[in-house]
Amino acid sequence: MKTWLALLGALPLMALAAAQERMVTLGGDVTEIVYALDAQSSLVGRDSTSRWPQAANALPDVGYLRQLNAEGMLSLRPTLVLASAQAQPALALRMVEQSGVKVVTVPADSALSAIDEKVRVIAEATHREAQGEILRKTLRDALAALPASPLNKRVLFILSHGGMTAMAAGQQTGADAAIRAAGLQNAMQGFSRYQPLSQEGVIASRPDLVVISQDGIDAMGGEASLWKLHGLAHTPAGRNREVLVVDDMALLGFSVRTPEAILALRTKAEQLP
Repeated sequence: MKTWLALLGALPLMALAAAQERMVTLGGDVTEIVYALDAQSSLVGRDSTSRWPQAANALPDVGYLRQLNAEGMLSLRPTLVLASAQAQPALALRMVEQSGVKVVTVPADSALSAIDEKVRVIAEATHREAQGEILRKTLRDALAALPASPLNKRVLFILSHGGMTAMAAGQQTGADAAIRAAGLQNAMQGFSRYQPLSQEGVIASRPDLVVISQDGIDAMGGEASLWKLHGLAHTPAGRNREVLVVDDMALLGFSVRTPEAILALRTKAEQLP
């Protein structure tokens, strides 16, 4: 009898333990939303693109978003993996799922509308539906408040990381969507995705403003090196040394910080000569 009573008494504790989630996030945008939903107490790991908020950096790093391995994730004994649709390789995620871990795919479209769906999916997966509704409304209001009138300024977004050729953002990129959301023009037209910078293309694009990440500036060795790129000095942006250094995850991650980052881009463009 005493044994049964002991077992019955332990059931609530067992249920609580069973409900305790161990969560790994893959994608800086995913991690930011988890923190915004106040669901971070379940986090046991994150990928290397998850660097905001600062507290996320204290978590174990399971590797780069597009070069994941199942062993690194499984070593943290997760019960839930929230994975951006950009997470690769798919085989690693399948192996995690086959090990009994729930894997939820979070949309990764290069469109502002994706923010709302990301929050909905993550709120549902973390059982934070009420918080999710509040956050979705807050973000919808912030996006709706962005200046809607077009501004005749041309923006060149440069993607640069250590060891890689500097690339310009064309159409069908997050950068293009962010530039257009700010009411500005992408200086690079006629191609999709990212293409290597060429002197002819840069001069012909006539950008009024260059946008680049802090990582990109650091990879070049400082802002002075930026203006030595492929004819950039011969453009309005180059002649006026007009550059906006951004947190690329904030601007291009299409997450909780994106409305503020787009507003900063618009504000900078409005200050141009």
